[in-house]
Amino acid sequence: MIKSMTGFGRCSLALENMDILAEVRSVNHRYLEMNVRLPHAYNYLEDKLKKLVQQKVSRGKVDISLNIQLHGTDGLEVDVNNDLAESYVNALRNANEKLALTDDLALTSIMRFPDIFTVRKVQLEEEAVWAAVQPAITEAVEKFAEMREAEGERLLEDLVNRLAVLENMVSQVEALAPETVKRYYDKLYTKLRELLDDREIDESRIVTEAAVFADKVAVDEETVRLRSHIAQFRSLLELGEPVGRKLDFLVQEMNREVNTTGSKAQDITITRLVVDMKSEIEKIREQIQNIE
Repeated sequence: MIKSMTGFGRCSLALENMDILAEVRSVNHRYLEMNVRLPHAYNYLEDKLKKLVQQKVSRGKVDISLNIQLHGTDGLEVDVNNDLAESYVNALRNANEKLALTDDLALTSIMRFPDIFTVRKVQLEEEAVWAAVQPAITEAVEKFAEMREAEGERLLEDLVNRLAVLENMVSQVEALAPETVKRYYDKLYTKLRELLDDREIDESRIVTEAAVFADKVAVDEETVRLRSHIAQFRSLLELGEPVGRKLDFLVQEMNREVNTTGSKAQDITITRLVVDMKSEIEKIREQIQNIE
C-alpha cells in the first residue's frame, strides 16, 4: 500500500501535573528531513521523538511539535536567602534603637523585601517526562500515519485509473501504426499511376519504398517498452514499501518512449494521441510527487 508524504496528527493529554500537546505534520520532500520544536528545558527529548517518528516515515519534510505546560506551581520551588533576611532584620532593629520606635518586626515585615526570595524551576526526571510524553506523541504519530495511508489510497485509485487510460491510448497507437504504412503505400501507388499514366508500375519498387517508410515510422519497440513500464508501475503500487523514487524513474522512461513515438509519427491521429499521452503522464508525475 502506497503512502502520501502529506499528513497531520495531533494529540492532547491533560495529566495530573501537566498538559501535553503533540503534533506531527509533513509535506513533500526528496529525502527525510525532520524538525523538532519543543520547550528548551526538554531538548533532551529530541532524539527520542525523532526515533519514534522514523518508525513510520522514510521520506518527507516532517515537523514535530511538543508543548508541555505544568499545572499551577508544579515544577516550581521557592528559596529564601536567610543570610540576607537576617541582615535586613538586624538593620531594622538598629534603626529602631536609634529612632526609639516600637519593635513590631514580624514575618510579614521581611516579606516586603522580594530580593530575599528566589523562585526556580525544578527539573523533572527525564524518564518521568518521557513516560508522560510518549503516549501523546505515539497517538499523534499514529493519526499522522493513518492520514498518510488514507491519502495514499486516494492516490492509488487515481493512478490506477490514469494507467488504464494511458494503456488504452497505447492500444490505439498500435492499431493506427500499420494503417499509416498502408496509407503511405496507397498514396505512393496513386502518385506513380498519375506520373506514369498507362505505363507499367514497378510493384517491387513500391513495396521497397513502403518497407523503408515502415521502418522509419515503426513504433513497435516504443509501445512494447511503454507497456512494460506500465506493468512495472502497477507492480510497484502493490508493494508494501516506499516506492516514490522508483515510480519517478519509471515516469521518466515512459515519457521518453512517448516522445520517441511522437517524433516518428507520420499520422495526425497518432500525433494527437501522443499529446494526450504526454498530458496523462504529466498528471501521473504530479501525483507521484506526493508518494513516499
